[in-house]
Amino acid sequence: MKTIVTFGEIMGRFAPAGFLRFRQSLPGPLDLTFGGAEANVAASIAILGGQGRFVTALPKHAIADACVGVLSGLGVDTRYIVRSKEGRLGLYFLESGANQRPSNVIYDRANSSVSLTAGDAYDWQSVYADAGWMHTTGITAALSKTAADAVLHAAKAAKAAGLTVSCDLNFRKKLWGWEPGTDAKALAEKTMRAILPYVDVVIANEEDAADVLGIHAAETDVHSGKVAHDKYPDVARQIAKQFPNVSKVAITLRESLSASHNNWGALLYDVASDTAHFAPVKGGEYEPYQIKNIVDRVGGGDSFGAGLVFALNTPELAEPAKAIAFAVAASCLAHSIVGDINYSTRAEVESLMGGSGSGRVVR
Repeated sequence: MKTIVTFGEIMGRFAPAGFLRFRQSLPGPLDLTFGGAEANVAASIAILGGQGRFVTALPKHAIADACVGVLSGLGVDTRYIVRSKEGRLGLYFLESGANQRPSNVIYDRANSSVSLTAGDAYDWQSVYADAGWMHTTGITAALSKTAADAVLHAAKAAKAAGLTVSCDLNFRKKLWGWEPGTDAKALAEKTMRAILPYVDVVIANEEDAADVLGIHAAETDVHSGKVAHDKYPDVARQIAKQFPNVSKVAITLRESLSASHNNWGALLYDVASDTAHFAPVKGGEYEPYQIKNIVDRVGGGDSFGAGLVFALNTPELAEPAKAIAFAVAASCLAHSIVGDINYSTRAEVESLMGGSGSGRVVR
């Protein structure tokens, strides 16, 4: 496997213990960990056994040093992180929901180092020299005009170097505000439509295509937990039709019955064969995992992206039906782990793929 590069932001994550609300826990202690979409992908790929390299910009201080140390300790290549005199470490605050109370995220990311660092500040020639894949997301492009231009720069440089490029649309309404007077969805669509011509594999959740590209799945209302999975191959086809450079489209299919109970699956549409592969499958039919006691769902989509990219770069897992099964199983397990990063190993993912989902103690 060649090196897989991810580009984006990593932040400090502050969260009350368990399911406490901010007003219950403050003043008082908050747990500080680190996470961010692209960093989560690089870390998960490294834990699965791949070669993950994370590129970002961070300030020069001891907390950022600790952040880099966490990634390095997991086996992520951090050599090409730019340490900047400008900006700060972005933060986010998470209040975990339960049952009918949703989780809540408060962002504190303005003027982070990566949002202020131009695309040509990174040594892309060296970053991509031994790499075969580059992954990024719409979250980084949402941070600022500078960050959006950097994502475009990174994608163009990756294609020029012969890499495969994947992008998770990852629409975050709270972040898309860097062009005053432009609606969040309109700004996201304009920005991502400029980036997607350089993307080979598009990743989205059940509502990203509607929010970012205006492509809607019929008979679906994600806010009520109704997801018509059989309508999503058409969504994938429409994405591929609009962007002929795209070879694969992956869409996660989350049915949110409550904050604690989600049904979880996905599809991978292969453009060349015009075939949609669903996972998980039981008895020849799509049957999503029932995750009834979610521990932490933040990073669930990132764990899916990591699993998919890892599988597509692993010969024995690269066939579409196997790749999507691996990605869905990896992300299912991530819902049982506190924090942004999926600490599940390849063996654990393959065990769930093989039907071992009872949760019995391994002795």
